[in-house]
Amino acid sequence: MTARTPRQFFKPLAAGAPEPYRELPIKLERMIHFVPPHIEKVRAKVPGMADAADVVLANLEDAIPADAKEAARAGAIEMAGMVDWQAKGTGFWSRVNPLNSPWFIDDVTELVMKAGDQLDVLMIPKVEGPFDIHYCDQLLAQLEAKAGLTRPILLHAILETAEGVARVEEIALASPRMQGISLGPADLAASRKMKTTRVGGGHPFYRVIDDPNEDGSPRATAQQDPWHYTVARMVDACGMAGIKPFYGPFGDIADLDACEQQFRNTFLMGCVGTWSLHPNQIAIAKKVFSPDPDEVKFARRIMDALPGGRGVAMLDGKMQDDATWKQAKVICDLADLVSAKDPELAAAYSA
Repeated sequence: MTARTPRQFFKPLAAGAPEPYRELPIKLERMIHFVPPHIEKVRAKVPGMADAADVVLANLEDAIPADAKEAARAGAIEMAGMVDWQAKGTGFWSRVNPLNSPWFIDDVTELVMKAGDQLDVLMIPKVEGPFDIHYCDQLLAQLEAKAGLTRPILLHAILETAEGVARVEEIALASPRMQGISLGPADLAASRKMKTTRVGGGHPFYRVIDDPNEDGSPRATAQQDPWHYTVARMVDACGMAGIKPFYGPFGDIADLDACEQQFRNTFLMGCVGTWSLHPNQIAIAKKVFSPDPDEVKFARRIMDALPGGRGVAMLDGKMQDDATWKQAKVICDLADLVSAKDPELAAAYSA
């Protein structure tokens, strides 16, 4: 259930606050690259990160020690001034501390008042229901009005608790500020009492096994993904609400093959992007969350064969109709978005 009636849904929540978006801004967000802002030598690399990543995020929450929270907040505000993010077209986000922490209110207030003109999205951890989003929505409107901002700052929720997953549809619909939702596998595993210390990906104990062989030979077995259900439910909730689903972190930064496979699984299921925790994951996300050139070429053939999605056609022995035209359009629209930012891929898509 939304906090406001449909007629009131798109009205600002504070006098002087900017009008909420009716549609999300069209942006390429294949990876959200996490930066610890309290570390000066990392912060110095931010301009280069802005060239490499689609989104750069100043992280104020997990991985930031309690005695470094204020330094991280100050570093995030400094990051906002290191690049003209709005002119560059690279997203500038921040993950603030949870609503039940002593740092949340200062995180949001200082970021909006001192960096709100460059800030695109606030990522809110451990969202458990629409009530969390309603609170953030109202607070942001008041601060935007006070700061004189002319565009709204969006909200991105992380699914990190069983309560949040149970209410994911309500969270997705809670506010016109909702930009998207990410999976937070580590905290969610703890909330569910799952018996794992891994951050995302499959698990060697979570498997299927063939029936016994008559000759007694070893039975084939395959590792499974314990996050499949949650990702699918999150993707459906986001699709219903018209917002963006993201995979979250892949914790083993040394296992690039497993990282790529996990990213690829979630891309296929409908996620538009993922988190990158190390620079070596940026290239993987860029590769995976951009459509394959051969797929793009075939999708464009489908669209050419069925103008406007009408009729039926046979291509390479496969029947194409309105449903496959819609699938092709998803791929072509993404390719056009990628092409606007990535000249190399643009050339591959048009070859």
